[in-house]
Amino acid sequence: MKNIKTLIAAFIAGLGLLSFTAMNHDKNEPQKETVSAVKGYEVGEAATDFKLKNIDGKMVSLSDFKTAKGFIVIFTCNHCPYAKKYEDRIIELDKKYKSQGYPVIAINPNDPNVQPEDGYQQMIERAKQKGFTFPYLVDEGQKIYPQYGATKTPHVFILQKENGKNIVKYIGAIDNNYDNPSDVSEYYVQDAVNALLKGESVKMVKTVAIGCTIKVKK
Repeated sequence: MKNIKTLIAAFIAGLGLLSFTAMNHDKNEPQKETVSAVKGYEVGEAATDFKLKNIDGKMVSLSDFKTAKGFIVIFTCNHCPYAKKYEDRIIELDKKYKSQGYPVIAINPNDPNVQPEDGYQQMIERAKQKGFTFPYLVDEGQKIYPQYGATKTPHVFILQKENGKNIVKYIGAIDNNYDNPSDVSEYYVQDAVNALLKGESVKMVKTVAIGCTIKVKK
């Protein structure tokens, strides 16, 4: 009986340790979390427009971009190690495709009360520091990211204008190597936009977004 009680106590202690580790894991290192907990748009569906505050204080909507052919909407943030790794590549995407009709629209979906590094003032400072060439919008009230179904930072949604609607053409990651741009072998976003510019169908319409979970106040 004593041995059984000892085993039960050890088992309970082990569960407690696992729980503690799980709760604190995200604080110590980036996680390749891939489980989707938010239902959003599927490829082929029309995405609703939004009106969100930019880092310059102005409100921005997709409808403001009259000559755009579509958009590279990226949910991203300041603090996430994955997002930081992709910042230069996001700037390059905007520089390459904005003039061709597909500007980058970046949206920070995180609650600053949960992650203070993702506050509005911090967004302004980060954008200035990195030289962002695109709108960096704040999803106040966290109403937009659930509509899209974003679960990570970064998480990409490529939209194409069709008959007055913004149709989702691609959902997922920017490429297949967040850590080192030199080791990328599959350029998901570039390939998708290039196909759309040629009037072709996107071959890879969905990939798994790799990044930090969106921070939501519980």
